[in-house]
Amino acid sequence: MNIRYLRYFIKVAETLNFTRAAEQLHIAQPALSIAIKKLEQELDITLFHRQERKVSLTYEGQVLLEHAHSIMQQIESARLAMDELKGLEKGEVRLGVPSMMGSYFFPDILMAFKTRYPSIKLRMVEAGTQSIRKMLVKGELDLGVVVNRNVPDTLATEHLLDSEMVAVVSEAHRFNKLSSVSFKQFFSEDLVMFREGYFHRELADEICQKHQLEAKTAVETNLLPMILKIVESNHAISPLLELVAQSEHQIRSVPFSEPVKLEIVMAWRKNGYLSLADRTFKEFVKERCAKPL
Repeated sequence: MNIRYLRYFIKVAETLNFTRAAEQLHIAQPALSIAIKKLEQELDITLFHRQERKVSLTYEGQVLLEHAHSIMQQIESARLAMDELKGLEKGEVRLGVPSMMGSYFFPDILMAFKTRYPSIKLRMVEAGTQSIRKMLVKGELDLGVVVNRNVPDTLATEHLLDSEMVAVVSEAHRFNKLSSVSFKQFFSEDLVMFREGYFHRELADEICQKHQLEAKTAVETNLLPMILKIVESNHAISPLLELVAQSEHQIRSVPFSEPVKLEIVMAWRKNGYLSLADRTFKEFVKERCAKPL
């Protein structure tokens, strides 16, 4: 099977448009069409439904796409392994980090890592846990920091630290005087929440479902500074990691009467190849997390 044709196939499957795919591949559209046709002839199947202005994957095309992504990941892993045998480090770590961890926990770690390894490039993506898991599976990230819940079987994990989700309120809020707050009390208040796809939202939704509660979501946003500003001004409260309140002096944290404990882990593809830079970064983070915060 021609690897170049497979790469062309993936691009057409992503764009569902031969013209756009050809532009992104920097080849002529007729050449792209011929390559896809040759791939179909080699496999003796039809990969795309072709209509006048619309292209869609056939069932066979959908099956091939899953294998094609895996094949291209393996090829990239092999290339990295060979480069390292020749003494050529990848020199880049593609890391996915949830918003709160990226804002309050990882800055010091990243700066310390860059001080020790200035030649290694760090590319950090801030995203929700669901997005990070998907990007890891697709090979779009090398490493990802996620909550150890609903982790796909294709990912390996390593413990980093334990944390707790708490009710975060303003200094003026009545909950600030309490030693703990029940789920019923919390969800009866106006809330500012992350959107779906973030582990804080997943946990809140699960708690509501389990205890037959309904959240009074007043504001939805993925912008952590906006959430903090709304809480600080006493317009709403939010469920956040305890480390956020520890770092922000104008807000307070109140634990739930039923503690919400979380395990934060580093995740990566089991069948993927971790470069020397990836492995070095992973061990560095593990070493830093072992120290008292």
